[in-house]
Amino acid sequence: MPAKSKAQQKAAGAALAAKREDIEKSELKGASRDMAQSMTERELKELASTKRKGKPERAGDR
Repeated sequence: MPAKSKAQQKAAGAALAAKREDIEKSELKGASRDMAQSMTERELKELASTKRKGKPERAGDR
């Protein structure tokens, strides 16, 4: 499932870093915190690896 916006891709990247213990989970805020708790590492990697070109900054910015 590819990310729908740049913000979603960035949040998934932060959640993935926390899941891999590169950063503390306590540093996460908002959507990235929810993603880290509810998604698997594989799902996060798929979202985070989405290309940003052509994506809106936020999902509602189309």
